[in-house]
Amino acid sequence: MSEHSNPDTAFKIFTAAQWAQFEADGVFHGAPVDLADGYIHLSATDQLQGTLDKHFAGQDGLVIAEVNLAQLGESIIWEESRGGALFPHIYGPLPMGAIIGFFDADQSMT
Repeated sequence: MSEHSNPDTAFKIFTAAQWAQFEADGVFHGAPVDLADGYIHLSATDQLQGTLDKHFAGQDGLVIAEVNLAQLGESIIWEESRGGALFPHIYGPLPMGAIIGFFDADQSMT
């Protein structure tokens, strides 16, 4: 395996209700699947569409937030998941301060 560095940002997909609660609380402890698995699931840029297709197909009102991974430090662990790819997982809460941008999933990323 060749040496490579992980990206500085990744993405979290929220339902409209989860996003509204996150904005109100200023911290996100996880969606039901995150709480069940013991970490908050994120996707790198090249994994985002696959995650949307696999786990959020047909859902409206989704919000995609870009997360500054460097700000989360050692709570980020890259682990094997779908197809053996490494996915970023947050072991701990996600503070609103780590969000560097967000958009409606119906919009295209710029």
